[in-house]
Amino acid sequence: MSVGWTKAEQAQKVAEQLQPRSYVNLGIGMPGVVVNAVRPEDGVVFHCENGIIGFRPLGPNDAVDSDIIDAGSQPVAFIQGAAVVAHDVSFMIARGPHLDATVLGAYQVSARGDLANWKTPEALIAGVGGAMDLATGAKKVIVMMRHQDRDGRSKIVEECTYPLTAVRCVTLIVTDLAVISITDRGLIVEECAPGVTAESLQAATDAPLQFQPQVGWTDLAAVQAQPAEHT
Repeated sequence: MSVGWTKAEQAQKVAEQLQPRSYVNLGIGMPGVVVNAVRPEDGVVFHCENGIIGFRPLGPNDAVDSDIIDAGSQPVAFIQGAAVVAHDVSFMIARGPHLDATVLGAYQVSARGDLANWKTPEALIAGVGGAMDLATGAKKVIVMMRHQDRDGRSKIVEECTYPLTAVRCVTLIVTDLAVISITDRGLIVEECAPGVTAESLQAATDAPLQFQPQVGWTDLAAVQAQPAEHT
């Protein structure tokens, strides 16, 4: 078993942060898988910038409809009571603030909650889309991302060096290595993934971390020793 959470396990960690009967936007890319981790009985209503209010993953008997897609153009299905609204109305919902939470990907998040998720310095063409509206309009901004980029650089930094999407907007970061809250006291580690230690997590992070005494730790050796049906 490798160190860290899989994307599906990250999605489950994000889903645990969503309140029942809340309205939640899922951003393009990795956040899109969160829809698969939420139980129907929780009553979470997912919002999409293209005008869908109330969607769920496709079931085994659902036909694919190219007009019913999420922000990443992946086919989805309507929940009972779903609505389809005009694009401007969808953005009014995002800016409202009427969304209880949004889950966004990121290139960088600063120690104070600044978000950079729309452009890297190397990108010749980029568009911010609805990211600014969501980051400033949602009541809670959760970032779901890898802890480090493909070159091994930390995506959690003291100060963002990429163009900003919004300032001081992120409240929680869920990476493949840890769940981290952003507070007035700094970055607080709430939970660590299997095989991750305080030392290894700090070494992978370009900003100081604080560890709560009750931080959740998962022992990798204990997980590996479990029977296959329980892993």
